[in-house]
Amino acid sequence: METAFDDKAKEALAALFEQFWIIRDQEPDLYQLVREREHVLKRYVEEKFGYRLIVHRYFAKLEKIPADPEPWMGIESFQEPLDYALFCCLMAYLEGKAVEDKFLLSDVCEEIRAMYPGDLPVDWTNYAHRRALIRVLKTAEQIGLVRRMDGEIEAFAQHVEEEALYEVPVLARYFMRTHPKDLLQYESIDELLAEEWKASPQDYRRHRLYRKLFLSPAVHRTEGDEQDFYYLRNFRHRLRDDIEAHTPFRYELYKNAAMLMLPERQAPYTVFPDQKGTSEIILHFAALVRERLGEYPPDEYGRIRLTSEQFSAWLADCRRRYGAGWGKTYRDMSAAELVREVLAALNEWRMADVEHDTGMIVLYPLLGRVSGRYPDDFDAKEGGEHGESMGASSCGAD
Repeated sequence: METAFDDKAKEALAALFEQFWIIRDQEPDLYQLVREREHVLKRYVEEKFGYRLIVHRYFAKLEKIPADPEPWMGIESFQEPLDYALFCCLMAYLEGKAVEDKFLLSDVCEEIRAMYPGDLPVDWTNYAHRRALIRVLKTAEQIGLVRRMDGEIEAFAQHVEEEALYEVPVLARYFMRTHPKDLLQYESIDELLAEEWKASPQDYRRHRLYRKLFLSPAVHRTEGDEQDFYYLRNFRHRLRDDIEAHTPFRYELYKNAAMLMLPERQAPYTVFPDQKGTSEIILHFAALVRERLGEYPPDEYGRIRLTSEQFSAWLADCRRRYGAGWGKTYRDMSAAELVREVLAALNEWRMADVEHDTGMIVLYPLLGRVSGRYPDDFDAKEGGEHGESMGASSCGAD
């Protein structure tokens, strides 16, 4: 008799969504939990998301492919395109190595320099290039793609002659996804992503919307996806029952936005507001926007468009009103720096974006779901209060 989708299955599903993979040697209890609930988990993620759950004797991994790539889905420790290019070169280098093979830092430096595809060559006498490789190797070590046996990689930042010894673990063989055809046969990222829907075209909409709900802060209604919102609205009761039966999330649907909420903070989920100072500012900014809805009514999709000058002025008003309680870093920022920081955070949470054609700043309906203000007896030295947590499962993310 098959195990039901119980609380243990919910716990395993949460871990699979939040972690790139669950390594048996590092988290044996969690790995065993996934293994025990493997069948119900596989059926659920295949039916609802079109995802593949891999349970290997060394690890368990849920291949989380987004409906649409988003900026936050990159590798958090990477800082520039060079990091990703070097990471791909490292993976190509590891492909030629057997499991448990040893290699030196100087060996991988030489190989990467030879295969690097950029117009300008990699130069290990360049400090910035060395730091990029350090980030790549640290990330690879953290994921489990290389194992450092000897040496300190940080010393490479100061001296190009520094050495370190690495080993290829078995996990390095399972990092890359397999594709129906050679990657060189795809001409664009869109063509590659389109392959994802060919396996079960009849389930395309359900899979895509489940992925959006679980991997993005919100699904907004726009001119191009009215049919998606019809689905979210027409099947709202079924979606709510299913999501609440299999996860701790609560499904919320409004005229122009659908999202998953958490009644209270829970590990391991990434929620809004988080502990970053920008979350507090966004809550205050949202309260200010609400006050101005009469003067700046949203369009039929719940969006408000502001010029960059208007956005800066509104944020300046927000700082004058609430800034006494903000962290010192944000109190001391210039107006331009504050705009960049807040706009980046709004974009990451799908609450705002900048139109490429016009440069206008678009405030999305999700911003209207949150609001924050200090109590009347607020003391700036004691800190303010935050609103309800809004959760979206984050792939690490992955």
